[in-house]
Amino acid sequence: MSVLEFIISGMLAAATPFLLAALGELVVERSGVLNLGVEGMMALGAAIAFITVHMGAGHLAGFILGAIGGAALSLIFAVLVLWLRANQVAAGLAIGILGLGLAALVGKPYESMTITGLKPIAIPGLSDIPVVGGIFSQDIVVWLALVATFAIWWMFRATRLGLLIRAVGENPHAAHAIGTRVLALRLAAIAFGGAMAGIAGAYASTVYTPMWADGIIAGRGWIALALVVFGTWMTGRVFLGACLFGALSLAELTGQAVGWQLPSQLLASLPYLVTIVVLGVISSNRNRMRLNSVASLGEPFER
Repeated sequence: MSVLEFIISGMLAAATPFLLAALGELVVERSGVLNLGVEGMMALGAAIAFITVHMGAGHLAGFILGAIGGAALSLIFAVLVLWLRANQVAAGLAIGILGLGLAALVGKPYESMTITGLKPIAIPGLSDIPVVGGIFSQDIVVWLALVATFAIWWMFRATRLGLLIRAVGENPHAAHAIGTRVLALRLAAIAFGGAMAGIAGAYASTVYTPMWADGIIAGRGWIALALVVFGTWMTGRVFLGACLFGALSLAELTGQAVGWQLPSQLLASLPYLVTIVVLGVISSNRNRMRLNSVASLGEPFER
């Protein structure tokens, strides 16, 4: 297998944790709430899912319980910022640290243990195409992540629910004036974002790297947050950004395969370096940021 084939075939699988977490955060931010606790929610979901699968309950149960764990942690955040009106940045950071601590605590007895991941599902005919055929041989979660991407894009584009979420994010007082339950909608969006982060973590620990190690999420939650800004709060751009960072995350393995004379630490840090550069470039264009940004992002709502 050539380097190009390796990157193309592994890109979607590597992008899936980024994509799932970023899609959840996209819905949260579109509702006007900034949740910086994604990393902790992913870590907790990863730990719960790994323990569940290791105990023999199966991957489906692992993903469900991982989603519940991420959603439960997000609900603590929701209470803090929606009803107690705590600062969203501080509350999100605190919840993220809490999630990382809980994941390390419950996962300690399972350190370095492994499980069996999911087998890829090949599309007959398409998976045999030279060079790009590998992209059509993915596990079921990758395909479901693609379906979720389309569903969220459609929701924001053509459904009443998507319109309400966008309205609450742009002007919650106007949305409240026409009868929209702003806090309830934001609560649902936060719970959805937490569940998606939990699923993303579950995929990372039970499928992509089917083992448990403290720190297995390795900053993916922060990259997911950056992807929402990178994609300027647009679903399609978030998907493309996830694919880009998924490909970049394979740089270390690619470099070792082709014999690049570069430190492995530098190759492993490449996605984070690119994140910093991309955010700097995007932030320099104020007009583009202002065009698609959420007007009430981070602002508490009071009736």
